Amino acid sequence: MATALVPIELPGWAWQRAEVRQALRARDIGAVFRYVQQYSGVGQGRIAMATRMGQPRVNEVIHGRREVIRLDVYERIADGLQMPDDARHLLGLAAGRETRGGGSAFDLAAFPEVVRVYASQASAAQEIQQQARIAAEVDVLAVRGLGLIALNDSLLRPPLTRPAAPERRIRVLLLSPEAPALTRRAAEIGESPESLAGGVRLAEARLRELTGACEVRVYRYRMLPTWRIVRLDSTMFVSAFDAGWEGHESATYKVMETPHGPLYRGFRRMFDALAAESERTV
Repeated sequence: MATALVPIELPGWAWQRAEVRQALRARDIGAVFRYVQQYSGVGQGRIAMATRMGQPRVNEVIHGRREVIRLDVYERIADGLQMPDDARHLLGLAAGRETRGGGSAFDLAAFPEVVRVYASQASAAQEIQQQARIAAEVDVLAVRGLGLIALNDSLLRPPLTRPAAPERRIRVLLLSPEAPALTRRAAEIGESPESLAGGVRLAEARLRELTGACEVRVYRYRMLPTWRIVRLDSTMFVSAFDAGWEGHESATYKVMETPHGPLYRGFRRMFDALAAESERTV
């Protein structure tokens, strides 16, 4: 007989503390569990009951010997700790089931497209680079893209250029230096608009160098950046921009194309529409 989930309730102010929010943003579940112990007085066994993880595993997470990477486990943790929606969002999750409406529990099995969740781009880097080496189609939605694809030591440039693949098609969407959204984004990340705009122009110049090795198209979009997307054939790595962090710091979702899944198709539709409405510069 399955054991019923017994949630833990923290004081509302606990989720607003800076150290707790930083732990959520970093997806440091070990730190989150330690704060839960501190602010609720519960032990590891109680956390295990609430999150359905098992006490030995909770102990390993708390002491940094194990990481949480699966989306369904993040959901169980958020539900078991009764996280408010703003805390869930910092963790990279959707609003709670009550907020989503309908009263029915969120079933990860209904969304098989999301196959893995990484704490950040760095955690996903090896897998992204492996897939980039063999990808025939590459789509990138970024702000300036220097660390993602433009520089020699960026995430994507080495695997995409060694060896050269003339049949490869690359499309890159960058934030327009002339757009008001660039000034707003610069303020969000504590950078001058001139510096951010210069980074976009440098990225365009570096991407122009790739045109002899494969088909490259670069576009400037004008809206405030929300999603950071890397599509490698039928696999996407998606993260979010926010006022508190840059895209590479956000949780990264690995999304696979499936026959009836809405996420992959929705993100690809958005990318195609944005490219169609943007100014091509390369």
